[in-house]
Amino acid sequence: MGLIELLLIGAVVFVVAGSVKGLVGIGLPTAAISMLTMVIDPRTAIAMGLGPIIASNAWQIWTMGDLRGAISRYWVFAILLGVSVFLTVLLSAEVSDRVIFLALGLSIVSFAVLNLRFAMPRIPDRFDRLAQVAFGSFAGILGGLSGVWIAPIIMYMSARQVPKDEFVRATGLLLFVGGVPFSVAYVQQGLVTQELGLVSLLLILPTLLGFSLGAKLRKRFSNEGFRKLVLYVFLILGLNLLRRGIF
Repeated sequence: MGLIELLLIGAVVFVVAGSVKGLVGIGLPTAAISMLTMVIDPRTAIAMGLGPIIASNAWQIWTMGDLRGAISRYWVFAILLGVSVFLTVLLSAEVSDRVIFLALGLSIVSFAVLNLRFAMPRIPDRFDRLAQVAFGSFAGILGGLSGVWIAPIIMYMSARQVPKDEFVRATGLLLFVGGVPFSVAYVQQGLVTQELGLVSLLLILPTLLGFSLGAKLRKRFSNEGFRKLVLYVFLILGLNLLRRGIF
């Protein structure tokens, strides 16, 4: 597929994915990568999303404020996530598309189910450091394989019962922290060509356009109703990816 075709497909996908994030606050990589894998291979889909994912989450943590406080609270999670995602990409560079489909499917199905139905038991303060080590490592391994590491972050934040603003701030920080070493590892392993790198950078603009559109539309729609619709769509997409990985 040529540069122009990749850019056109990516622009449409990331306007939609950015709109989802603008409407419901989550789901950019989940939406984008699951849609892109319908027409291109998973490694290319993940590489195309690197620029938009990093840029959108940098914008999210900048607009939420209190970055220093978030770092002081979640630095253990961030370090384990960054190290494990980097090492996982290095160790899994030669795995088959089937393994990536399975990891993607698991990530997306978990993401959808956690947001739709599942309530995590509360983690007491005395076990917080251990929980950050466990969930941070799990997020990095899953993310290194699939490019999507939001599900373990949601599990941890739900179990810690953090307030809404803190949830948005912390998830933005951890998605950004994971995205930087992930991108570096992808480039180091030769999984991002100059062409794909250019496409990824150019797709930042339609992503931010979609994000702004979603934020404006939020006032006109039932946010909870739309959120559930999006999650059920994610669930179907994730199950389809699992099917492709198994069969």
